[in-house]
Amino acid sequence: MRRAVCPGSFDPVTNGHLDIIGRSSRLFDEVIVAVLVNDTKAGLFPHEERIAMLREVTAPYPNVRVDGFQGLLVDYCREQGAAVVVKGIRAVSDFDYELKMAQMNVGLAGLETLFMPTNPLYSFLSSSLIKDVAKWGGDVSRATARPYRHDGA
Repeated sequence: MRRAVCPGSFDPVTNGHLDIIGRSSRLFDEVIVAVLVNDTKAGLFPHEERIAMLREVTAPYPNVRVDGFQGLLVDYCREQGAAVVVKGIRAVSDFDYELKMAQMNVGLAGLETLFMPTNPLYSFLSSSLIKDVAKWGGDVSRATARPYRHDGA
C-alpha cells in the first residue's frame, strides 16, 4: 500500500491545505493528514478542534485519514508505515525551508518528501495571513475550508 503523510498545524484549515490533500489522495492509496501538536506555538484553535475540522472537510475523500501527532515526523511516519511526506509549496521561500526539513528527514530515516506546487488560486494563502485578516474583521470565508469566525477572544 502506498501511504503518505500530509503534516501541518492546520490552524486554520485553508483551501490551499484542502487542495494539496485532495490532489495527494489521487496519488496514494492512503493519505494521513497529521496534525502537529506544537507546544511552542500558540494555536488559535485547540488541537482536537483542528482534527475535527479536518475530518469534516476531508470526508469526501475515502482514502484520507486525519490523526494528531507530537514529536518527530520521521518517527510518526515510521509508526504509520508511510514512506512519503507530501508538502505544498507556495513560493521559493517555502521551498528553502521545506528542502532543509526534507534533507533532515532523509538523513534521519530515509523518509522521502514530495513537493507539490500549490494551485495558483491558493498560492497567497497562509494560516497566519488568514488569522491576521480575521482578527481585524475581514471576511476570510473564501479562503478557509469551512466557515471561520474570530471573536477576538
